[in-house]
Amino acid sequence: MKILLIASFLIISTFQLYAQEVEKKNVTLEDIYTNWTYYPQSVYGLTSMNDGLHYSTLVGDSIIAKFSYKTGDKVADIVSVKDFSNDKVKEIDNYTFNSDETKLLFYINRNNIYRHSFTATYYVWDLIRKKLFSVSNKGDQRLATLSPDGSKVAFVRNNNIYISNLATGTETVVTTDGEWNKIINGAPDWVYEEEFEYTKAFEWSPNGDYLAYCKFDESKVPVFNMTVYKGLKPEKLENALYPENQTFKYPKAGEVNSDVSVYSYQIALGKTVKVDVGTELDQYIMRLKWSPNGKMVVYRENRLQNKLEFLYANPQTGESEVFYTENNERYIDEAYFDNLTFLNGGSQFIYASERDGYVHIYLHNADGTLVKQITQGNWDVTEYIGYDAKNKLIFYQSAQPTPMQRSIYSIKLDGSGSEKLNAFDGSNYAIFSEEFKYFINYHSNVLTPNLVTLHNAKGKQIRVLEGNEDLKEKLTLANIASKDFFAFKTSEGVELNGWMIKPSNFDASKKYPVLMIQYSGPNSQEVLDEFYIGWEQILAAEGYIVACVDGRGTGARGEEFRKMTYLQLGKYETIDQIESAKYLGGLDYIDAQRIGIWGWSYGGFMALNCMTQGADYFKMGIAVAPVTSWRYYDNIYTERFMRTPQENPEGYDDNSPINHVDKLKGKLLIVHGTADDNVHLQNSIEISEALVQANKQFEQFYYTNRNHSISGGNTRVHLYTKMINFTRENL
Repeated sequence: MKILLIASFLIISTFQLYAQEVEKKNVTLEDIYTNWTYYPQSVYGLTSMNDGLHYSTLVGDSIIAKFSYKTGDKVADIVSVKDFSNDKVKEIDNYTFNSDETKLLFYINRNNIYRHSFTATYYVWDLIRKKLFSVSNKGDQRLATLSPDGSKVAFVRNNNIYISNLATGTETVVTTDGEWNKIINGAPDWVYEEEFEYTKAFEWSPNGDYLAYCKFDESKVPVFNMTVYKGLKPEKLENALYPENQTFKYPKAGEVNSDVSVYSYQIALGKTVKVDVGTELDQYIMRLKWSPNGKMVVYRENRLQNKLEFLYANPQTGESEVFYTENNERYIDEAYFDNLTFLNGGSQFIYASERDGYVHIYLHNADGTLVKQITQGNWDVTEYIGYDAKNKLIFYQSAQPTPMQRSIYSIKLDGSGSEKLNAFDGSNYAIFSEEFKYFINYHSNVLTPNLVTLHNAKGKQIRVLEGNEDLKEKLTLANIASKDFFAFKTSEGVELNGWMIKPSNFDASKKYPVLMIQYSGPNSQEVLDEFYIGWEQILAAEGYIVACVDGRGTGARGEEFRKMTYLQLGKYETIDQIESAKYLGGLDYIDAQRIGIWGWSYGGFMALNCMTQGADYFKMGIAVAPVTSWRYYDNIYTERFMRTPQENPEGYDDNSPINHVDKLKGKLLIVHGTADDNVHLQNSIEISEALVQANKQFEQFYYTNRNHSISGGNTRVHLYTKMINFTRENL
């Protein structure tokens, strides 16, 4: 009997030990935001060489090496910091070559200004002479750019443009009137940088004879003030007692914009000519380019952003003419601006348009006359990748076979012979080599972390660059709940797509609380077949269902669906999130009385709208960095979808949550960074006061000196801990 008992004890103990060994680990916030445990490895920083057969990349931060696409073998070291013989240069960052790859430009000591802009110390390495040049010793530079032949570098310093001659060491002043918060030469103002993704407002001509540039006169643009706190540091206590007041020009909806003018600077003569961009000052100049035939190309758009024009300009005289015009009843999306591609020496060009109700690629003659619509179908081209002139092939990404997936295609210039190049469905993104001989495909889906593969132009896989095998092993040991897609029709008959994450021990006979996740902004998309491990897994492990639905206004479903929200941001998006809550609440395994919603930025705006206008359907809400009235946001983004407040006051006010605070019923948390230069703290402060005056209880939390991303140090872990705790306590 004793022997049997001992044997039984050993069997039970062994089973318990085995169970402990295979027990799956729950995901933690530290896994996501500190240790990056479940973040896929990828392949970054590859720069195709001109021959299309090789690429260069940084090895560590000190060597730029050349590799073969075909084999992956290193061919040579292009340069190492040891070659520089300069004690100040101990690393290399973000390098570029000139057109014939005889010069290489890079920077050190980066200091951010806004989201994309920064100053740095730039250097040029001459690969032929093996010599290092400092671009300037008179202060840090912005936007330094080599001339095509590599003999000169144009850059911006203190809002003026300079040209450094590497051979002579001289520095030519192109402009002299630059002044903080007044005149900017060669760089965009805050709102252009943020909303047009326009980061550099000058361009070398193809032969390097001219420099085209924009001048932004922002002297009449209202100033926004932002308080930055310094903290108590005993060694500098006298400097910490009074916060700093940062000021920058920020045009809110309906307010004055910068006056933008365009110039051509002739290098040999040192002569500047003003380019004719019309007499209208209240317009946008969003890009400068050059045609291969030496004509300057200027993008011009009216303030309502529903009329886009391309102009040819003579760099010698400044005379201009419109060669392409596109009109839209609502607005033209800035996402397609960089698609303009000239063919055959400038005799034709390619551009993407929504003119048939979906985003497609069109071929035009140089004078703008339409030659042919190249891609066709009830799906959107989501990215124009490029044109292979030798084989007359266009490469693009599209929302196929469903709006929730992305595929890579090639198609002939005449519109025939469309071929799918990716092998696996899900999300696919491609980067092609020069001459389009190879491409690197980045694939994932909800089950598969990043798979990076090298292919020839026909799509044949050559080798795997990154398979994330280590991550796959980690995932087998982690408690990861699956993400399942669903679709439903609203009471208006609109079909919406969504995904749902259920607890791993899901029991259909039980009732579960739901936290809805969304962003909902124009042309955005959250319901995508791609890999991602986020804080939703922590909630699922604690017995919550997490769901996300893309409502009207989101992308990849054609123009009508995308632009349904025009002039009424928040109206149809709120209706659709309420419809989603009703749908979810009607499922047998969901507790309709325990549905919450959260969002960040535009998603925060939506969370507030749902907690007020949809108060009967949502028990809890979290709004992070929310817009609370579109009157507070910048004019380029807001007026694209709403026109001005003067033209459309009801559109601004009817669906701003700040005007619906009296409807709040559930538990609400508002979070904001005090140094948010994008969605200003003003938004949360003003709705907080409105809630107080409506005698509504809520919670709020502010992160000191944090911008719109609310990150840095322990900030993200703290933020998500707070949101998880709030969800636990109130849902």
